[in-house]
Amino acid sequence: MDERPILFFDSGVGGLSIVEPARAALPAAPFVYAADSAGFPYGTKSEAEIAGRVPALLGRLVERYRPRLVVIACNTASTIALPAVRAALDLPVVGTVPAIKPAAELSATRVIGVLGTEATVRQAYVDDLSARFAGDCLVLRHGSAELVELAEAKLRGEAAPADAYARVLAGLFDQPGGDRIDVVVNACTHFPLVEAELEIAAPHPVRFVDGGPGIARRIAHLTAGQGWPAQDGRTGRLDGVAVFTRLGERERALLPALESRGFGRAEAL
Repeated sequence: MDERPILFFDSGVGGLSIVEPARAALPAAPFVYAADSAGFPYGTKSEAEIAGRVPALLGRLVERYRPRLVVIACNTASTIALPAVRAALDLPVVGTVPAIKPAAELSATRVIGVLGTEATVRQAYVDDLSARFAGDCLVLRHGSAELVELAEAKLRGEAAPADAYARVLAGLFDQPGGDRIDVVVNACTHFPLVEAELEIAAPHPVRFVDGGPGIARRIAHLTAGQGWPAQDGRTGRLDGVAVFTRLGERERALLPALESRGFGRAEAL
């Protein structure tokens, strides 16, 4: 048996949208979920701040938890800091990038929306993905810090203002050509957590896609043939650990949502 966990990392709880398909693919795998709550949110920070913070923080997390694999379950951190993290860590690192390729494959109108954080949607990496995989599409982008907060609030059990999601989506669909969008890329791991609300608020029917299933397949591929610890005989699952860089009242309000997703213990880094 191999006790080493898989470490998931995000600024907040958005990475739980990656945890769900990964747990379905690897039900016996022990997981550690790390949220940089002291640095939350990443989407409004500069590239220099994120590039300096993420590799150092992941170095500390790897030293403490000794994972077999690290998943940067955050589009913003991945598009900015992934090369530096891979250079610093001597273990596999999986990043999360906008699902522009599958969106282009699905689009009939050839107009795609990319909904992410402000930091993600302005990255040259998104330009490259669009040119490589959606060259014949109009790719419209919108960055929203508010939607990140709405996702976090939902997991704390807080109600959102009635018009909140429609207001966010207006920033995307009100752009020239936005009335022809038929696929929206959830380019922030927080956003699949509120996909049902986004579907209701969209001005016309659209399909939302994200990178979660693809990331789960990648994790399964990289860990194929490895041993896993025995599961709890009563529950049939393993008790995961959630770790925060700041564990205050705001973070404690998220613990029930984390516990319901298999993270029964909380720690501060």
